[in-house]
Formats: sequence, C-alpha cells, structure tokens
Amino acid sequence: MRDSKLNPRQSFSTRIGQPASIVLSAVLGSAITLGVFNYWGSPNVITLERSSAATAAEVVQASFGNSQGIAVDFTATAEKTTPAVVHIRSTYGKPLASNRGPQQQAPDFFNDGPFRDFFDFKQMPQQPQGPSQSSGSGVIISKEGYIVTNNHVIENATEIEVIFSDKRSVKAKLVGTDPSTDIAVLQVKDQGILPTLAFANSDAVRVGEWVVAVGNPFNLESTVTAGVVSAKSRNINILRGKDSLAIESFIQTDAAVNPGNSGGALVNVNGDLVGINTAIASPTGSYSGYSFAVPSNIVNKVVEDLIKTGVVQRGLLGVQIVEVNGALVKEKALDVTAGVYVGKVNKGSAAEAAGVKEGDVILKIDQMPTTSNSALQEAVVRHRPGDKVVLTINRKGKEQLIDVVLRNRAGSTEIVKLESPKAAPLATAGLELAEATDKDLKAASVSSGVRVKDIKEGLVSRQTDMKPGFIITKVDKRIVKTVKEVQDALKKSEGGVMIEGVYPDYPGTYYYAFGLD
Repeated sequence: MRDSKLNPRQSFSTRIGQPASIVLSAVLGSAITLGVFNYWGSPNVITLERSSAATAAEVVQASFGNSQGIAVDFTATAEKTTPAVVHIRSTYGKPLASNRGPQQQAPDFFNDGPFRDFFDFKQMPQQPQGPSQSSGSGVIISKEGYIVTNNHVIENATEIEVIFSDKRSVKAKLVGTDPSTDIAVLQVKDQGILPTLAFANSDAVRVGEWVVAVGNPFNLESTVTAGVVSAKSRNINILRGKDSLAIESFIQTDAAVNPGNSGGALVNVNGDLVGINTAIASPTGSYSGYSFAVPSNIVNKVVEDLIKTGVVQRGLLGVQIVEVNGALVKEKALDVTAGVYVGKVNKGSAAEAAGVKEGDVILKIDQMPTTSNSALQEAVVRHRPGDKVVLTINRKGKEQLIDVVLRNRAGSTEIVKLESPKAAPLATAGLELAEATDKDLKAASVSSGVRVKDIKEGLVSRQTDMKPGFIITKVDKRIVKTVKEVQDALKKSEGGVMIEGVYPDYPGTYYYAFGLD
C-alpha cells in the first residue's frame, strides 16, 4: 500500500508548453500518449495521488502563449507563491517493536469501481516492516505556522515532516482533518516570520481564467505549472468511499499536476489561493489532461473550524437530491429544466422544519444558482449549524423563497467541540471497546484483556496500524481487564501512551504508541 508503484493516492504537478524548437518532441509525445491510451483501452480514471519520497522525474519548463501569440508571464506569480508552498513527507508504520500487527490494507474505494482496472492492491505482507514514506505538498496560510494540505497526504502518518523552500526541515503537528473534503491542517512552531498565501474568493474564478499550480511533483521541490480553469463545481465521486457526507465541487483545470502535488496551491495570476490541488484524471496515475482542486471558499471554512474547535461544523439541509435533467423533467412533469430535485426530506431535518417538500426543485441558495448537486453541496458546506440560508424553490410551477436554519448531524443547531483526551479518552483515540469474552481470551491465549470492537477516526487510526479484534492487555505497562480500566489508564497517561496486546489470529505480542497532544 505504501509502495508508490501500487499506491495512486497522493499528489502532483508539472507541465508546460514549449516553443517551436521542440515541436518534434511534442509530436512524439502525442504519439506516445495515444499509444498508452490505446494500450489501456479505457477512459480516464480519477485518482488521488501520494508519491513515494524516493521517486524522481525530469521537469521541462517553458513559456506559455495565448492564441494571439502574446506571451503570458507568470514569473511574478511564481516568485510570490513558491516560498509559501512546502514539501510534506509522511512516515508510516514506524515500528515500536518487532511486531506491528496486521498491515494496512488499501482503502475500499481503491479496490472498487474503475480503480480496479488500473491498480492491483493486495494485503500487505504480515512480516515486520520498517517505516515507509510518501510525499506531498502544503500551503502556509498564517504567520502562526498553520499549513493546509490534503487529508490523503498525511492520513495514518506516524510522523509528518515539513520542508520549506529554503531547505529547512521541521516536524509538524496535526491540528485536524476533514476526510469529507480531503482537507487537513498542520502546524509548525517557532519558525520566525513565515511567507503566507491569502485566500481568494473562489466564487469569482471564471472558466477560461489562467491559474497556476505550485507544488512538489515526483519529489521535485517548488515546481510551477500553468493552465486555465476548464470547469467548476465538478463532482468526480472520489471521496464518497471515505465519508457518507463527502463534498465534491472541484475546480477543474488543465494545469499539469502529478504525484507529489496533492495539497499544493492553485493560485490566480495575482498569486492568491483559489484552491488546493487534490486529484487528477488519468489512465496511468500521472497527469494526462485534467486536474482538480478543492475551492478556496470551502478550504477557508474547513480550516477555520479545525483551528478553532478541532471539528468541522457542518450545517445540513437534510434532503436527498437528484440533479434535474431531461429524463427527470419528463418523468416528473417538471416546469423547470435545471436545478436540484428534492427526492426525500429527512425526518427531523432543517428542511422539514422549514417546510421544504418532496418534489420541490431548489433553484438557488442565497441567490447562488444551484444547477447541480455539487453546486448545492458547495453552497451549504460553507455554513455552520444555526446559520440561516434562503432557498429559492420551484413548487408545482411557482417560485417561492424558504428560510432554512441549518442543523448538525444530531438534528440540533449546536456547535460541536472536540473533547479533550482527558474528558473523553476513548472518543479522542477513536476506540470502541468491549469486554473480552472467555471465547475471545481463549482464542488469543491470554487470561485477561479488552477487545477492540471498532476503530473510528481519531488518534489511533491516524498514528497506528491497529486493527479491530485486537485484545488490549496492558496500557503503559498496567494490566487492564475492563473497558473502564482502559479509559482510566488513558486519562492518567501524559503526552503519549503505549498499548500492548495480541491478535487472536497472529502470534506474538504487538505494541502501539500514539501521542495525546
């Protein structure tokens, strides 16, 4: 899974057109590209990228020109942005003892669907493994040392290293993650005055506008490529396997991005951040035409929530929606040809409380047209529980306005805060435990212990390879026999914790350590 030859989950960037002196090379390159496409015999696949830190590749740079032959100069943009884009190296599975437990397996959404056509993921070997690395990019967004990147760049990393453009290298703290938008926030401290990029208004980005991608493709630092925005509010269904509330409303560009660019900056010609590069459409795992970035307006809100509360505050309408198309218009005898059709209103939801009904077509939210599901999701995701939005709907041929007060997942308007490890150690760790039965203990050949029933998003999933079914026998060398004893032991731990135990189906004792800060 961590082998870059098998793992398409990471990052990217590099490409640039060339003057007439390399026309022959361009022609040959086109022929090779067509040959590769015909070889695969399949359409493009959308892939997240995370490159191996050991990967290397050549980068060719040249000037761009428009159709009138007037040169487009991005030198000022590059000079402003490259110091604020960092190289991120993530280390995985650093062993604390000779036994690590069952190895990480590729996520389900890389084993299903179109990914299967191009990538063959297998269960990793069960023998002890040394630490592995992958690399990506990140963007410094504040003088306090906050850095935004993709969640998939640092997910499950046991150590995160940030390399600045001046070659300085420091360890980074993980502030928080949001798998549903594939955004993560890191922080580095005491680094003096840091260069930063300002957020631009991604709503103002126009199709056809020049943009520049800055990142570290193929482990090549500070690489700049350029292209134009080719579409907005693009839903490519790549995050759905990670989170049922996945939000996809990408900015699509033809700026070249490659493994290593994930988490890097997509900026306008003024050098302001309009998006975070996240995915590419490719049959090979490398750039072949289109790249996708999370819009800055979504990123800005997610980052603010993670820094302030540790949790993304997600306001929800509570409706199940279908994009209006010709077939739906005919089937439902609709009076409109564009918008988002409400197929179902969830019980106890904000939409139900506001009077939204099944069969309504949502045309706008706060005067922003909602011509697609992703456009509606993007508009809603910028809000928090308790925020009021105004929907313009078409109901049986008549337009009307409906005020909706958004609610959270629990159906309330309260702001959720991440509880401290001391207040809720199991929840913070992401551990769901159960008392071990006699059968469990016998299968594991131990006299006492606590069974790990499930592992959710938390410190354990981010920092270790622990798997459900693990029998915890000791916490910080203290024997534990009940769930309460595990909880009490975690509360007493300072800075970090060591968990010891066994798997029923694997020989030997396994050790997992994770930080509590």
